[in-house]
Amino acid sequence: MTDLHTAAKRCLDATDPAEKLRLTQATWEALQSGELHPDSTSLAPEPIGTPGRPALPQLVPQRQVPHRGLGTPEGRAALVHAVAHIEFNAINLAWDAVYRFRGMPLDYYRDWASCANDEARHFALLSDRLAELGHVYGDFDAHNGLWEMAEKTAHHDTARMALVPRVLEARGLDVTPSMIERLRGVGDEPTIAILEVILREEVAHVAAGTRWFRWCCERDGLDSRETFLDLVRDYMGRNLRGPFNRPARLQAGFDDVELDRLTALALA
Repeated sequence: MTDLHTAAKRCLDATDPAEKLRLTQATWEALQSGELHPDSTSLAPEPIGTPGRPALPQLVPQRQVPHRGLGTPEGRAALVHAVAHIEFNAINLAWDAVYRFRGMPLDYYRDWASCANDEARHFALLSDRLAELGHVYGDFDAHNGLWEMAEKTAHHDTARMALVPRVLEARGLDVTPSMIERLRGVGDEPTIAILEVILREEVAHVAAGTRWFRWCCERDGLDSRETFLDLVRDYMGRNLRGPFNRPARLQAGFDDVELDRLTALALA
């Protein structure tokens, strides 16, 4: 097999986490070595549906996911599980970006395959930490917000690049520092070390979203700043949350004017 889109679909469809991680690493390595190539003549992507994932965790509305304190191993395990679920979804999101949107530059596919590989590594680190805390992925309920946005933006690459990496995944840049501080208060250094790796590497993932969102806008003759804010209003409504981690978001390609207007939108 030499078609990158077909290989991405295999990664996307894998239901067993260990198999998804194995396929992800193998596909990334094959792309790096030149064995895989994007092929705009390959079969058109199927309509977006449920990605490959295990039977558990049970998916519930976000408001029904319980909030637990970090003073107990159970509470810390629930936090690690919540982040692991985000990373598992992020693997699928990255591979869907490769599979679904055709005719993009090779660097686009390299960026999102690289992101998938990073997210798989993050998930493995978190799964190991869960095991140390006496749990496995699937032990706690989770929500499906990230993938729901993938479904809503499956029709257009511009909307996908704006809403998934630059809004939902960028939220991790905002909340992870406070999570680290809370964990520092209970002395959970192993989890802190993992979250610090994730925070550092997620900046590059959001930056990839910024880069390709602006590329899409330039391709289509759109003002990127106005288009981004319009898409946020249309898709997020009153669900946009701040405050924003300004230094991390600037590093990820946001500009000051954009962040000022985003902050005003979140406060409206």
